[in-house]
Amino acid sequence: MDEHNAPERKNRGFLWLVVLIAVVALWWFMRPDSVSDTATAYDDSAEALLDMDPDDLLIDLRDDVGADTVADIERQLGIDLELVSAESYDERFYRAHIDPARRDQLLSALRAHPAVEIAEPDAFAYLSPVESFADVAPAPIDFDPNWEGYPNDPMYKHQWHMGQIGMPEAWKMADGDGVIVAVIDTGVAFDDRDRFHVMPDLDGISFVHPYNFVKNNDLAHDDHGHGTHVAGTIAQATHNGVGVAGIAREVKIMPLKVLSASGGGSVGAIADSIRFAADNGANVINMSLGGRFPSNVLKKAVKYAHDQGVVVVCAAGNDGRRKVSYPAAYPGAIAVAATQFDETTTFYSNYGKHLDIAAPGGNTRVDQNQDGMPDGVLQNTIAIGDPTRDDYFPYMGTSMASPHIAGVAALIVGEGVTDPAAVEKILTDTARKPHNESSYDPDRYGAGIVDAPAAITKARSETGGWQLLLGLLLAGAMAAGARRRGLAVKLGPSYLASVMVGASGLFFLPYLGVGVEMLPLGDLFTRGLPSWDLALLGPAGHGNALFFSALVPLGLILALYGVRSLRAPLAGLAAGVGGHLLFHAAVRVTDIQYIPNGFIFDEMWLVLNALVCVGLGGLLLRR
Repeated sequence: MDEHNAPERKNRGFLWLVVLIAVVALWWFMRPDSVSDTATAYDDSAEALLDMDPDDLLIDLRDDVGADTVADIERQLGIDLELVSAESYDERFYRAHIDPARRDQLLSALRAHPAVEIAEPDAFAYLSPVESFADVAPAPIDFDPNWEGYPNDPMYKHQWHMGQIGMPEAWKMADGDGVIVAVIDTGVAFDDRDRFHVMPDLDGISFVHPYNFVKNNDLAHDDHGHGTHVAGTIAQATHNGVGVAGIAREVKIMPLKVLSASGGGSVGAIADSIRFAADNGANVINMSLGGRFPSNVLKKAVKYAHDQGVVVVCAAGNDGRRKVSYPAAYPGAIAVAATQFDETTTFYSNYGKHLDIAAPGGNTRVDQNQDGMPDGVLQNTIAIGDPTRDDYFPYMGTSMASPHIAGVAALIVGEGVTDPAAVEKILTDTARKPHNESSYDPDRYGAGIVDAPAAITKARSETGGWQLLLGLLLAGAMAAGARRRGLAVKLGPSYLASVMVGASGLFFLPYLGVGVEMLPLGDLFTRGLPSWDLALLGPAGHGNALFFSALVPLGLILALYGVRSLRAPLAGLAAGVGGHLLFHAAVRVTDIQYIPNGFIFDEMWLVLNALVCVGLGGLLLRR
């Protein structure tokens, strides 16, 4: 008997070895690059020091510090500590207005105090020079009434930048439904509670958790124009017969105002807003702002958001120099350069070895496509200097490039890839070279120009292929073990079909050009069963530990075990779910909710439940 079963045991052992090799290979080849804490050197030049605020200090205390300690610091040093905002109490983040003559002495004393984690001067952040966009006339409305394509927005023909990143194809594939994008900027013209203007082309867009860090209230309305323009690129109402289009038409925008009507603001407010966004459910943060002065509190805030699972996207800066500005230069941030219509990088775009990727930023000084309009990035926003009036303005800047990346990142997150490092890897792996490849320079383009459809396809289809492979390998190992012990049911097409349902769904549809977002329940048909939580609970609920477990196969088996004809499909489903879980154990693209962070708790949970799935499937197949 043993000699007869030896070949089957050998085959089953070989299959398990193949599963192990596949998981290890998957982990090795798809692992994101690590985020180095020494990614950039600080800019301590005299030019950078001009951005320093001479009479305000930022003090970040340990989170467990009580009111008595705060009072002791104030009494000992003769300063008043005020919260940076009403939202900064939990992190004990304070600002002190001081005599500049005492600055160095106070900094030395604060840094020596055991309750102080960071003490540094506050600094100014700002937009690019106003002349870059303020002197451009509103766009003329030029619309062909016979146009029947997608989108039907009358002025889409002037949005060359959407074509450069491949949005006509991307719109068929994904819409970012439920993803929250925080726009940290001058605010967004999204309601009329403070008697300003509301954008007609943002009608229907959802706005969540607005906050004004300039005035410390929840009226985060734009009184400049920049933030609304940025939000439009990310999520302008699309295919609504009005104005222009946006990238991720179903995302929710979180308007966070940190810059005043003049386009300036403090680093303290920006750092505070980053933590606010991360703590209030943002999946992506866009910061089309920057400065030259390094800040540890800003660096810490970017790391905090990244560690909380937020994709942080930042403009590289508009100085035209070989130095990425802050916060784009910090580890954990995606630094974005700007291209123009001919796909060369623009004259103003910062560059350097720490640049990550490029996207359309525009150049209002030229009309290379000869459409009668300066080649800026076109969106609906308020008129600079008059927040009661709106129009369609072409802007230029890395400020305009950054939201293109934030929008595509939101589409990737909507596909179930929620880990920031994994999102950045997909963006950079799928970025393309400019049409004139001889002009490609990594210092100026990073990985290349963002390619939205390629990124979406990789996010869904590549992961689906691996999930299906692992599911099939587990199904083969289960079947080999059952044959050795006596196969109790007949295996056939239903067994393999159920493996696909559990592991990957019809993941290959995007490769065939099928617009899955246009299909009823398309999210369910093109994902493995555990990732159905994305369609049912939205991106905020993705990675639900109950879905990412053996619970669903177990429940179905308990309910349907008595139906003998369903045992093979149920076993295949268990194998497919096991393959899906093993993929997520090998490649961290999603944080598993309710499982403690740190060490390898997520991986342990996933592997354990994958083994339970295999055990359940094996029991179904045996006599």
